[in-house]
Amino acid sequence: MKPGSIVRGDNLAVRFEVTDGNRAVAVSYVGILPDLFREGQGVVTEGALDSAGVFKATSVLAKH
Repeated sequence: MKPGSIVRGDNLAVRFEVTDGNRAVAVSYVGILPDLFREGQGVVTEGALDSAGVFKATSVLAKH
């Protein structure tokens, strides 16, 4: 996950970016995040890209 990209909203909504170091993809998720979720941590997300290029995650897992 890209450091400095986490934005928390209302009703458990969160936006963040994942990156491979060269490109980044915006991710939107609504739900409870795993305890290990934090900036700079690896994540695995499931979901789909919307028409605006935002990845709408249905689940988020934190890698340790």
